[in-house]
Amino acid sequence: MIRRLMRVTLWSFAALVLLAMVGFVWLRQSPYWDGITLFSDAHRAANFRDMDRIFPFRDVPRGDSVWGFDHDPRPLPATYALGDERRDLAAFLDRTETTGLMVVHAGAITHEEYRLGADETSPFTSWSVAKSVLSALIGIAVEEGHIASLRDPISQYVPALAVSGYGDVSIEDALTMSSGVAFDEDYDNPRSDINMLFFRAMALGHPLEESIAALHSIRAPGEFNQYSSADTMALGLVLEAATGMPVADYLSSRLWGPMGAEADATWSTDRTGREIVLCCLNARLRDYARFGRLYLEGGAREGQQIVPADWVQASVTPEAAHLQPGDNPASDWTFGYGYKWWIPEEPQGDFTAIGVWGQYVYVDPVREVVIVKTSTDPAFDDNDHETIAAFRAIARAVAGQ
Repeated sequence: MIRRLMRVTLWSFAALVLLAMVGFVWLRQSPYWDGITLFSDAHRAANFRDMDRIFPFRDVPRGDSVWGFDHDPRPLPATYALGDERRDLAAFLDRTETTGLMVVHAGAITHEEYRLGADETSPFTSWSVAKSVLSALIGIAVEEGHIASLRDPISQYVPALAVSGYGDVSIEDALTMSSGVAFDEDYDNPRSDINMLFFRAMALGHPLEESIAALHSIRAPGEFNQYSSADTMALGLVLEAATGMPVADYLSSRLWGPMGAEADATWSTDRTGREIVLCCLNARLRDYARFGRLYLEGGAREGQQIVPADWVQASVTPEAAHLQPGDNPASDWTFGYGYKWWIPEEPQGDFTAIGVWGQYVYVDPVREVVIVKTSTDPAFDDNDHETIAAFRAIARAVAGQ
């Protein structure tokens, strides 16, 4: 009896091991494997430049003409100041796992480098830099009359959100991350709202708007600046409803083509084909630099206005008290915030788009400098202030200061 029981136990154990092995082999060859290993140290750099293999996507075709750059190679500064300390720039670029770095001064590329397997043809994923791109599209939609007023409630354009926390939130309050809607952005918590949004959309196939419609308010809108990717998703639904076009198509026809991008881009989508507008635009480094240059030039390319000039100015000029940079009790961070652009502490007229894992489009209009940095930095939350210090040193150096 005991031997029989042992044989049954051993066969059961062997069957479980075999089942586990078969399951692992299936998972390893399934489309879910790339999602599981998306942020792993061994795969991150390759994944971030090959997102079209991991997520569905919509194409963002370029236009007929390319906005060219001149070339004026100059060395980067060797060091930068962080508080009272001088730090080595090359070591910083290594430590933050830089995959691409471009510096443009007065329309000329002064520095361009690619790392960790990337090259000039690589389509780097934007992460939340895409939020700043969506802001530009909202500004264009207002100019074209698709959106009547920034004070319009989101539910006026997206009735499905009328019973959600976004029912009475204005477009402007969502633009400034001031919706008052509860949303947990903790990427380290597997059950946070941001992680569950991706899990429901990609693993379960639930439309993104279902997750947004389930959110509720915790405070009145327009009072507190709290970073929430859900605000941007709600605005993407507004833009799609107002224009009657997929966001990627609107981007291509109103911005990507007219701006003179050199390559087609893509925008990752959920399983239903809706763009994940809170992130996940995939484009070349030079085209991110063109987007930054467009804002440097007040929204114009060679005299042709693409993003309204007053929108550009409003986007990078925090007005309300809760949006001001510095130690602000009405904000959850020390950077100021405009219409989905960040304003660093001790403002110098500069502003930046920021994405997790260390993606930046930094603009210094005073010095006529644009800097783009893509990265796979696991300590990205801790390095934003130091990155701005490094960028400011680079800007001063290439501007001859």
